[in-house]
Amino acid sequence: MAGYRPSYLNVFLTFARNSLVRDMSFRTNFILQCISTISWTVMNIGFYLIVFQYTDSIGKGTGWGRDEFFVFLATTWIINSLVQTFFMPNAQQFSELIRSGNLDFALLKPIDTQFVISFPRVDWAALSNLFMGITLLFYSLYQLTTRIDSPLVLDWRAILMYPFYIACGTVIMYSVMITLASTSVWLGRNQTLYNFWFYITNFSRYPMEIYKVGWGIALWAFFTFLIPVLLVVNIPARIMARPLNTMTSQMWQLACFAILATLLCFLFSRRVFVRALKSYRSASS
Repeated sequence: MAGYRPSYLNVFLTFARNSLVRDMSFRTNFILQCISTISWTVMNIGFYLIVFQYTDSIGKGTGWGRDEFFVFLATTWIINSLVQTFFMPNAQQFSELIRSGNLDFALLKPIDTQFVISFPRVDWAALSNLFMGITLLFYSLYQLTTRIDSPLVLDWRAILMYPFYIACGTVIMYSVMITLASTSVWLGRNQTLYNFWFYITNFSRYPMEIYKVGWGIALWAFFTFLIPVLLVVNIPARIMARPLNTMTSQMWQLACFAILATLLCFLFSRRVFVRALKSYRSASS
C-alpha cells in the first residue's frame, strides 16, 4: 500500500492490550508471578539490611551508605522492570521465530521489523518490580532528606534528569539484548549468548566506585566505555542520591558520555539487527 504510514503508538497499544487480555486469562498465574517478584525484592532488601549491620557503606569511602545504596537498588529494579516488561519476552522469542520460520510473517508486515520483533508481548507481571522500585526510591529519599546529619536537598534539575537517565539506561540494556538476540540468525539458537546478557548486566548492579581498585579498574573501563552497562544505573542513582553540587567533574563527564553511549549503543544494535535480517533465509526459500 503506497503511502501507508502505520501508527506505531496504536500498534504498541494493541500489543499491550492483547498481552493484558492474555495475562488476565490466567489470573492465578499472573498473581503468583507478582507475588514471586515482590517476595524476591523483599528478600533483597532483607539481605542488604543484614549487610549494612556490618558496614556503613558499600565500598570504603565511596559515600554509598545504606539509604544512598537503596536509591541505587531502587533504580536497578526500575530499569530491570522496564526491560523485563517490554523487551525480554520478545528477545527470548526471537530465536524461535527464526527456527519456526514465523519471522517471515514479521518481515511481510508494513511496519518496521525491529519494532514488531521488540514489542509484540508485554509482561505485565514484571511491573510489580517497578512498583517496588518506586516505593523503595521514595522511602530512601525520604530518609535522606529528613536525616539530622547533612540532609539531602533535592534539586529540581536532579528530579528532571533522573527519568531521562532511566530512559537512557533502559535503551542501553535493550540495545545489548537485541544485539545478542540478533545473533540467532547466524547461530540458530543463542541461549549461551543470551545467558551472557545476564552475566554482563550483573556488573551494573553495584556502584562503579567499588571496581576502581587493582585489577577491577580493567572491569570498570571495559563496562564503562566498551559495553557501558555500568552507566545504566550508576548515573541516574548518583544524580538522585547525591547532591549535584558535590558531583566531581569526572561524574559530569560520565553523565554526558552516557547520552553519547546510549545513542551509539542503539545505532550499533540497529546496524547488527539489519545486517542479521539480510543474512536471514526465509523458511519458504
